[in-house]
Amino acid sequence: MRRHDSLGTRLRYRLTLASGILECLCFAGVVFGYASLVFVLKEDGYFSQLCFSIPVINSSLTILTDCSKQDEQFSLVFTIASFLNNFLNLVNGYVFDRFGTMVTRLLGISLYTTGTLLMAFSSAAFSELLFPALSCIGVGGILLFLTNMQVGNLFAAHRSTIITLHNGAFDSSASVFLIIKVLHQQGISLRSCLLVLSFCSIIHLVRTFLLMPRTVIPYPLPQHYTYGLNCGKANTYNAEQFEKMRDGAMTVLQESSGRDNMQPAPQDDSGKTASFRSCVLSWFFLWHVLWLSIMQLRHYLFISTLNSMLNRLANGDSGLVSQYTNAFAMTQLCGVLCAPLNGLIMDRHKGKPLAPGETAQEADLHSSSLSLFLTALQCLLFSVCAAIPLLSLQYLTFVLQVLNRSFLYGGCVAFVSIAFPACHFGKLYGLMTAISALISLLQYPCFTLVKGTLGGDPFFVDIALIVLSLLPFIHPVYVFIHCRRVARNREDDASTAIANNSKAAKDSFMNN
Repeated sequence: MRRHDSLGTRLRYRLTLASGILECLCFAGVVFGYASLVFVLKEDGYFSQLCFSIPVINSSLTILTDCSKQDEQFSLVFTIASFLNNFLNLVNGYVFDRFGTMVTRLLGISLYTTGTLLMAFSSAAFSELLFPALSCIGVGGILLFLTNMQVGNLFAAHRSTIITLHNGAFDSSASVFLIIKVLHQQGISLRSCLLVLSFCSIIHLVRTFLLMPRTVIPYPLPQHYTYGLNCGKANTYNAEQFEKMRDGAMTVLQESSGRDNMQPAPQDDSGKTASFRSCVLSWFFLWHVLWLSIMQLRHYLFISTLNSMLNRLANGDSGLVSQYTNAFAMTQLCGVLCAPLNGLIMDRHKGKPLAPGETAQEADLHSSSLSLFLTALQCLLFSVCAAIPLLSLQYLTFVLQVLNRSFLYGGCVAFVSIAFPACHFGKLYGLMTAISALISLLQYPCFTLVKGTLGGDPFFVDIALIVLSLLPFIHPVYVFIHCRRVARNREDDASTAIANNSKAAKDSFMNN
C-alpha cells in the first residue's frame, strides 16, 4: 500500500508541475503581449478620437494624421496595468502567506475572469474599459503565477530550475496576444477570443481543487507529503505543522553573514528564523530591489513604446510594423526555453559535496551570483541595442529582451527563496515587486518626455537608461564578495579551532 501511495504521490507531483507550466504558458502573463494587442485595438478604433488630421501645404495639399495622443493613451493603459500588477503583490504576498494557495487562486481566477470579460465587452466607444480590464488580467495572472512558484519545493534537487521554468512559461504567455492578433486578421473578433479565455477559468478551478494544496507546499518537503483529493487519507501537512517545521529547519544567515547587513538579522539559541523586519533591512534585500527595479523599468518602457518605436523606424509602414510586432511576439515563445538555463546555472552545484563547514544556503548564494551578473549584463546589451535607431537591428533587440526577461524574473524569485526564510517569501516578494512597481511608473513620464520635449527622438532617454543599467551590477558583486568573506571567515575559524586543539593537546601532554 505504501508503494502504491508513493507512486500515486509522484504522479500527482508531475501532473502539478506539467499543468502549472501550461497554466503559466497560456494564461498568467498574457498582459506582457500588449504590443500585439495594441495592433488589434488600433484596427478596432480604440481611442481613435484622439487622432487628428494636420494639413501640410505643398505642391499638392497633403493630409497627415497625428495619433501621438492615442499612443500616449495606450502607453498609459499598460503603465497602470503593469504598476498594479507589481504593486498589489504586497497584498498578494500577504494573502498567500496568511490564507494559503486555495484562497489566493480563487481570488486570482475571479480577477482574471473579470478582466477578460470586461475586455470582451469593451469597444471603441467604451475604450476606457481597457484600464480596469488589463489591470484585472495582470493581477489575476500574477496570483496564478505566485501559487505555482511553490511547485519547485516538490523537486528539491531541481528547485531553482523548476522555478525558472515557470517564470519562462510566464514570459512566453505574452505570445497569446500574438495568436489573438493572427486570429483577428483571419476575421475572428477580439470578443470571441477573450470569451474563450474567460471560459478557460473552469480549468483553473478544477486544477485548484485537484492538483494544488489548500495551504502551501512546505520546504524541505516531509516524507509522503500529499494534497488534493487524497489529502485526508495520507500524511498531510497542515498550516500549524508547517510553521513548526519551518521554524526548526530554516535558519538565518550565519553570524558572519549578519555582519554584512544594514541591521543584523536577529537569531536566538534555538535557531529560529529571521524576522521580516530584519530581512527587509538587509543589504541583500536592498540591492535585489535595485537590481529588479531598474531592469524591470527598462523592459516595461520597451514594451509600452514598442508600437510607436516601430512606427517611427518603419516610417509609418503598417506592413513592416505588423511584421516586426509578430517577430517580437514570436521571440516571447522562447522564454520557456531560455529560463531553465538560468535555473541550471543556479543549481549547478547540486549533487556536489559541500566544502567543510559550508551550508547549503551558502552554496546556493555562491551559485546565484553568476546568474545575477549574467542577467545584468544581458540588460546592458539589450539597452544598447534598443538605443540604436536601426530597424533590422531590432531582431537582435527582441532576442536579448526575451533572454534577459526570462533570466530576470526567474532569478528574482529563486534568489528570494535562497536568501530569506520561506515563511517570509510571499511578503518579501510582494514588497519587492511593490517597490519596483513604484519605480516602473517612470515609464510614462519618460514616454511623454520623448513625445513632447524631445520631439519623438528617444536618444537622450535611451542614453540615461544605458547608464542606469550599470547599477544592477552592484548586486552580484556584493553577493560574490559576501560569499568570499563568509568562506574566509569559515577557514579562519577552522584554522583557529585546529590551533586551539593542538595547543590543548600539547598542554595536556605537558601536564601529564
